[in-house]
Amino acid sequence: MSRYHAQWRRSALLATGLGGAALLLGSAHAQSPTDEPTVEQGPEPTVSADPGPMQRATASSEQIGAGTLMNPSISVILDGVYGNEFSGHVDDPGGFGMGHSHGHGHDHAHGIEDGFQLRETEIAFEASVDPYFDAFAMLVIEGTDHIDLEEAYFTTRSLPWGLQVKAGRFLSDIGYINSQHPHEWDFVDRPLVSEHLFGDHGIQETGVQLNWLAPTRTYLKFGVETLQGESSGIAPYEGHDHGFDDVSGPRLGTAFAKWGPNLGYNHNAQFGASAGYARAFQKGDIDDDEDAWDGDSWFAGLDAIYRYDAGGYKGQGDWTVQGEYFYRNIEADFYDDGAFEYAGTSKQDGLYLQAVYGIAPRWRTGLRAEALGITNDAFGHDEIEALDTSYRYAANVTFYPSHFSYIRAQVNYSDFAGGAGHGHGHGHDHGEDAWQAMLQYNLSLGAHGAHPF
Repeated sequence: MSRYHAQWRRSALLATGLGGAALLLGSAHAQSPTDEPTVEQGPEPTVSADPGPMQRATASSEQIGAGTLMNPSISVILDGVYGNEFSGHVDDPGGFGMGHSHGHGHDHAHGIEDGFQLRETEIAFEASVDPYFDAFAMLVIEGTDHIDLEEAYFTTRSLPWGLQVKAGRFLSDIGYINSQHPHEWDFVDRPLVSEHLFGDHGIQETGVQLNWLAPTRTYLKFGVETLQGESSGIAPYEGHDHGFDDVSGPRLGTAFAKWGPNLGYNHNAQFGASAGYARAFQKGDIDDDEDAWDGDSWFAGLDAIYRYDAGGYKGQGDWTVQGEYFYRNIEADFYDDGAFEYAGTSKQDGLYLQAVYGIAPRWRTGLRAEALGITNDAFGHDEIEALDTSYRYAANVTFYPSHFSYIRAQVNYSDFAGGAGHGHGHGHDHGEDAWQAMLQYNLSLGAHGAHPF
């Protein structure tokens, strides 16, 4: 069995949680006396001082009541950042706007600002509800005054044929990094392509996901999602009260596939492809005489990750290489001061490639290169504008005192193209560049489930 599949099986067993143990114990107690093995001959068996895990579980099962089985695991994750843009200055990359809609009519940016900031405090609850459902919920306190329901969903545990349903509010499984929370990232900040094509939180929606784990010798998973389409960057629907046509939900559909080949014990990899279609891309406010877009959109992307386990002490010599590419197409009508101006097609894309290496026990260093707007035909004041590509490069070093904490220092160099998306609707011919330093701490309190591959 490859190391990849061993890790995947361990994650699956951990995800089963206490409810799986309860099922095992329940089946043991359900056996009839005639099912128990008997010893007809030979000496009486010797009883060990340590009866073993199965006997220990059976012996202690009467101490586990319904109340303790229903108690969820609770974890709190503290994430703080200090930022300093110490040379130059950059705004939004040409053709892209910072921030995203929460569905209540205004945007707000989430970039790393200068000074100290308590970026996120995550409070997570997870449990096996019964033999049929697992549940997970996460509240996120951004800074000190904004509370967001990051995720609240259930997943099925016992559907046949390798099927599973997830329903509620969750991070979409498109790509690789979209479904991860910030404490799982290898860098302080989210990649540009994920942030500016899908929003600062990625595609985070209310809806239903159906996935199928194929019965193959290698890991192969397919999934589809039908989502409300209210807050993600691909479909920032804002409702008919802003002058748009009323489009009832669900408005966003996605599909993805993930494949993990068998590369041996020390080598692990996963490759993915995903796509989505939003039948309502609506942004702006026609009634308030603002610039606005009304149409539809689609996207497609590829992702890959490779890991090498060197077997060194506390991660020394380990390698991780990861990358994603996404392309977005928006066909929309443009309104200027409430009046229809033109219909156009915006085409934009982006990618990143990063590598992380264990330079010493508990120490890792990483490099990341990004390009946003390789194809950058964006909506502007004078119909569609062809804009330059924006670039960003990052280097970091991370120290892990334990599995539950890390401290990270990172430096970014940004070379952004000017153009539409600066909030003025007018093109600019100049580029912008800046250096930024960041220092991050991340602490995990309480029980926290294993992360997926």
